[in-house]
Order: sequence, then structure tokens, then C-alpha cells
Amino acid sequence: MMSTPALRLLLLTLFALTPSAAAAEDGYELWLRYRPVRVTRPTEHLEGADAYSDDPRVVTAALEFKRAVTAIYGGPVPGRELQRDYVALGTPADLKPLGINVDASGLGPEGYLVRTIDGRGHRIVVAGNSGAGILYGTFALIREIQMGHSLDRLNLRSRPTYPLRMLDHWDNLDRTVERGYAGQSLWNWASLPKIDERYTDYARASASVGINGVVINNVNSDPRILSEEYLRKVVALADLFRPWGIRIYLSARFSAPIDLGGLRTADPLDPAVRDWWRAKADEIYRLIPDFGGFVVKANSEGQPGPQEYHRTHAEGANVIADALRPHGGTVFWRAFVYGSSDADRAKQAYEQFKPLDGKFAGNVILQIKNGPIDFQPREPFHPLFGQMPRTRVALEVQLTREYLGQNTGIAYLGPIWTEVLSADTCSPKCGTPVSSTIAAIAGVANVGTDRNWTGTNFDQANWYAFGRLAWNPHLTANEVATEWTRLTWTRDPRAVRTIVPMMMMSREARVNFMTPLGLAHQMATDHHYGPAPWVCDLQQPSWNPCYYHQADAGGIGYDRTATGSNAIAEYMPEVARRFADPKATPEYLLWFHHVPWDYRLNSGLTLWEGLVARYDEGVADAAELARSWASVRPLIDAERWRAVSDDLAREQLEALWWRDASVAYFQSISKRPIPANSPQPAHPLSHYQVLRPPNLPGQRP
Repeated sequence: MMSTPALRLLLLTLFALTPSAAAAEDGYELWLRYRPVRVTRPTEHLEGADAYSDDPRVVTAALEFKRAVTAIYGGPVPGRELQRDYVALGTPADLKPLGINVDASGLGPEGYLVRTIDGRGHRIVVAGNSGAGILYGTFALIREIQMGHSLDRLNLRSRPTYPLRMLDHWDNLDRTVERGYAGQSLWNWASLPKIDERYTDYARASASVGINGVVINNVNSDPRILSEEYLRKVVALADLFRPWGIRIYLSARFSAPIDLGGLRTADPLDPAVRDWWRAKADEIYRLIPDFGGFVVKANSEGQPGPQEYHRTHAEGANVIADALRPHGGTVFWRAFVYGSSDADRAKQAYEQFKPLDGKFAGNVILQIKNGPIDFQPREPFHPLFGQMPRTRVALEVQLTREYLGQNTGIAYLGPIWTEVLSADTCSPKCGTPVSSTIAAIAGVANVGTDRNWTGTNFDQANWYAFGRLAWNPHLTANEVATEWTRLTWTRDPRAVRTIVPMMMMSREARVNFMTPLGLAHQMATDHHYGPAPWVCDLQQPSWNPCYYHQADAGGIGYDRTATGSNAIAEYMPEVARRFADPKATPEYLLWFHHVPWDYRLNSGLTLWEGLVARYDEGVADAAELARSWASVRPLIDAERWRAVSDDLAREQLEALWWRDASVAYFQSISKRPIPANSPQPAHPLSHYQVLRPPNLPGQRP
């Protein structure tokens, strides 16, 4: 290992050469917005970090720490002599010769401890059993400094709950992004392997919240991503991400042996197919020794898969897993399937995968969406959670707001994720939350070339929250929102007291004006933007909003009880009994029950009155969000305040559109008058039925 002074000089030199963060308050810096913190005691000032390891991740950590404290502490405090202290970074073995004894037992390969000490010019130690743990611990220390917390008695100890915490980019090779609302794809395949500095800043942000895997291409995969031409480009990204503790994964097309290999079949039991996958895996690992593995979408929405050869999903996944196993790679096999039967769409994934429990190879992870339909504003948890005890499973969530307004307004998704993570599966016994049944978390990213990365400033919170909850699913959505607000906007308590409640109400506001009382999938066809509950004539039944609301003269809602599709039978009996009681789960009322229009809700209102009231509440919530944001104007920089103000103005218009269009349509079915305390829709139903929003981002290419 090089000497500490030499390494310190190297780090300072590297820091000087590192592009500085953007000075403008345009959202580019995300939560790594290193701004001065007032120093009240000399012992609070840290000069930098000494890396007692040559691990590139530790060197990266020391460089990042220097970058942070230089910006946060700046120059000396006027009239005060400061003690210049350093942080010691290393494993227990690295630190022992310094007389620093730390216990890293129980931290695993990625956990960390951060502790205040006193000796040999160091006042704080960041330790872990690997470079990854030290990197994450360094970011945790930076977070403490950014938040203004005292460093006098630090004693942080943390390890990730899940070993795999991945962002999935639905990015195409032509730089379009499926369901992306933040500009073009980050990855410029025409210029790679040339590196853009945004790639490094992306890696910094992801590593800072503990993300350790990135899938860089769309699950609707172009087979060329596995070609030699593109693999050479992937190598450049893998090399860049490695010092940040991030491994590269690729989405693979099941038919790649035909598309690239020239085989006549992709049958997973064909020896030539098996050999092709083995050769391809060997090729990739020669180029990228720490390659993570593949994500596969098969027999879903037109994608090829093993069922074309009368093989099971397990047989399809296992042939690829066998090729990856010698290298330590993983196959993430997506459980998002529907359309192969006439069964309720909410039942189809369970029907296909439950019988395969125990038949997947050990390095296969079944990737299951948070709910049984498709990233709706509110869904019950997917019945497969807790029902696959002999199979490793991952929770898949969506950071990109495909069904939640896309790039309009605010929709903080932390409450959706904590809702599903804490949901009681009652499998194998009650008190077993979804969080304890999974081995990994994957999130569909919404990161692009927009200057603020995510299309809107508040969508950055979903990137942050995903990483924090993937690391520790026991955090509350409110805790994460408070952290993000203090790091991203301001530590001023007046602003924090306003912004955090805004975030916490934002998802519920959208549920109210889009899909109240358990309605689902009421969005327009394909682009999923704006209301279209009247669409009933699409070829695939489950593409139709009418399929989900089932509204008729008698009532509204999808009967999934024993008198209907009986989807509740896929849950454990204790959960099924709760869902079967329309009074027990009012938030899922119309998800599980077809309810008469005059049914009395728990509030005492009829269903029709309550439905209209929820739409009205959503409109009122959108207005309240705008009023709250207006109140923090003196506390927020002008550029970002104005951008959010514009976003919220659009959301108010969107809320009115949803409310009026939906109420007009459902009134035409129910034949009930609009309640006296609610406004009439601004236009007749026919007006809303012909609206076509132009130039929407994120549409399928």
C-alpha cells in the first residue's frame, strides 16, 4: 500500500482534476448538494480522509469526502483557529496498525460503522469489511455532516437488508426511453466507449444511497446488446461504475441464440442453445469479470420465451442460469405475464409461477411487481409474495411515474413502497411482511438527459427513497422524505415542516383524482396519460379501462371474491378473509368488489356520493399542494422554486381534467345526479372523449 501522505497527495490531485458540481441551482446536484454548514466548534471541522487501503472504492470514498468537506466547510471561520482533523478509512485489518481497533463483525460485505475516535490526527473512523462498506459508510458520514448533526459522539452501524439493490433502465439503443419522462437515455451508444461526465455523477448519486446494480437496457431487449460491438461499449460503463461499487447487468432477449447466434431454435432444452448461452456468458466475463447477470422478460407482451417451445419459465430461466453459474452471475426472471388465458389479469402471474416454486435454479431470482396488475397508483401486494418459499424472489417497483402523471406535479412514491414492504403476507404465518420474503429489490428508473436528471425536481426524491428503502426497508416514508428535503432543498425547519407533508400527501392526492376507492388502470391507451374510463373496445380485454371498473347500471368494481374471479383465493386465508370484507379494506373496495351505486360506505355516504367526493378531494389536494409550495418561496432558490410552481400548476389542471372526465363518464352509467355540494363537469362527456394530448414523453418507440 502506498504511504498515507503520498495517497493523500494523490487524492488531492485527483480532486483538483475532478469536474466540480454545477453551480447553478437547477437540480443537477441532487441530494449531493454540498453547501456550507455553519461551524460552531473547532472540533466540528474535518479536513479530509486518509484511505488506508488501495481498494478503488476506498480511494473513491476519500476523494468524495474531500470534495464534500471542501464545499461544506470552505475556509477557516473568521477569528477562530480550527483543528484540522482527518477521517480514517479502512478495514479492521487496515486500521489496526494505527492503534484503531474496530469490530466489523455482523456487518457483512457491504455494511459499515462510523465512529468518533481520538488519536493520531484522526477524529472519526469509517470501517467495513470491504471497500463497498467503507464507501457506503463515507456517504453516511457525509449525510450526517450535510444534515448538520453533531459529530462528537458518532456511532453509526448499518448493513443492507438485501444484497442486490438495482436500478432497471428501460433504455433503448437509439436513446429513446420506454416509460421515461426525463429526456433521452443517459447512455450515448454512438459515442461510447467515450465517457460522459454525467455517467460519473450518475454513479455517485446511486452509490450514495446504496444502489449496487444497474441494468442499462430495456427489458424489451434489442438482441444487439449482447453482440461484440456493444459489449465493448458496455465494458467502458462497467469500468466506470466499479469504483462506485456498482455492477452492470444486461436485459437479454430470450431469442438471442436465433437473433445473434444464427441457431434455428431458442428451445432451452436444445444442447446447441445451452452451448450458445455458455459461450456468450464466457465471452462477457472475459470482458467484465464482475458482470452481474441478465434480466429476462419472456412470454410477456410479445416477447419471445420458453412457452413457444412448450417449456416452462423455470426451464427457460435455468438454461441461462447454468451458463452464468460458474461466474457467479444471476438471472432476474420477470414474473410480469398476462394474456395467455382468459383468467382475471390479477391472477395470471400466480397461476403461471406458483406451480414452479422450487424448480428454479439457485442463481435465478423471480422478479415480481409490487402489485398483481401493473404499477397502479394503489394496488394490494402481489399474491406471489410469501407464496414461493423455495424460490428467491425480488420486489420490482417503478420510480418512473408511468401511471402517476408522468412528469407533472408531485408524486412521492415512498408511501407506495413502504405500504407493500410492510404488507402482511400471513405466509408462513401472520406477521410476515413482504420485506422479509424477498432477496432483492429492483426499481424501474426515470433518469435521463434532462438537466435535473428526473424530469421534475421532486421526482429526484423517488430515486433517493428507492436506494434508502432498498438498504433499509424498515425506514418510514416520512423519515426518508425528511432526509431528502434537508439534503436537497434546505435545512430551514420552516421549509422542512411544509415540504415533507406535501410529499406525504402527494401520492394520495393522485389516487383521489385518478383511481379512488380501489379503481385501477383508468388511464388512456398505450401512453397511460390522462383519463379514459370509457375505453372498452381494445383487442386485449385487459388493456381496457372498462375491464377494471366493470361499471354498469347496478354498480361498479371488479368482483374478485368467490362470487367473481376469486382472485382473493390466491392470498393466504387470513388475508383473503380481510379482502373479502368490503368494510375492512375501503382503500381496495372496488379492486375486490362490485358494489351497488347506493351501497353505504363507512363514511355514511352512498358509493356514488363517496366516489364523487374523492374526486373532489383530489382536486382540493392539488390546490393545497400549490398553496403550500407558494408559502416557501422566500426559503427556496428562485430557479428551482419556479420550476416546481409550474409543475404544480399543471397538476391542478390535470386534477380537474381527471375529475370532470371521470365524473361525467360514471354519471352516464350510474344515472345519479351530481351531489349538490359538488360542481358539475365543465364540459359534456363527449368533449373529454376526444381529447388527445400531443407529444407525450415515454411512449413506446
